[in-house]
Amino acid sequence: MATTNKATGLQKLLEDQLADIYYAEKKLSSALKKMAKQATDKGLTEAFTKHQVETENHIQRLVDAFEVIGKPAKAKKCEAIEGLLKEATEIMEDFKGDPALDAALIGASQKVEHYEIGSYGSMIAWAKELGHKEVADILSKTLEEEKQADKSLTILAVNCLNAAGEAHRASNGKSKSSEKASSAKKPAMAH
Repeated sequence: MATTNKATGLQKLLEDQLADIYYAEKKLSSALKKMAKQATDKGLTEAFTKHQVETENHIQRLVDAFEVIGKPAKAKKCEAIEGLLKEATEIMEDFKGDPALDAALIGASQKVEHYEIGSYGSMIAWAKELGHKEVADILSKTLEEEKQADKSLTILAVNCLNAAGEAHRASNGKSKSSEKASSAKKPAMAH
């Protein structure tokens, strides 16, 4: 009986999703450059630039993971990243010059991070189940960096949100201190 070298089942799924995230990381690398240029907050620009460099490392790790399983690195179009990056592009256009641009960029970026975290987490579990410990270890490094990028964006979101909120309040003639004084006069709501 002839044997086939074609992957099936969980192995096929792992290979398929490695190709998917390989495509996604390559697309994300160029998108991060654009987002860094659009951001108005210096810290956000630096975060995008830093993560773009990390993303280049993620791409190389994926090449390494393919090598470990004996496959050439190949990309498969990832519809999810296409949609997320299309949304990010629309946000950059819709909010250009708006005080909420940085907050919008962070929101779009965190959607991407959460997609990546979910993807890497699943692939690590599959690699472990298949006995690909080295692949799981390679992908785990990237997963930790994706989680850290998400945390960094959350911290930056507070600053960007505050700046956008201040701009909104200023345009409506209200300051943060007058809003605090106004809310202090309101009775507390029972929960």
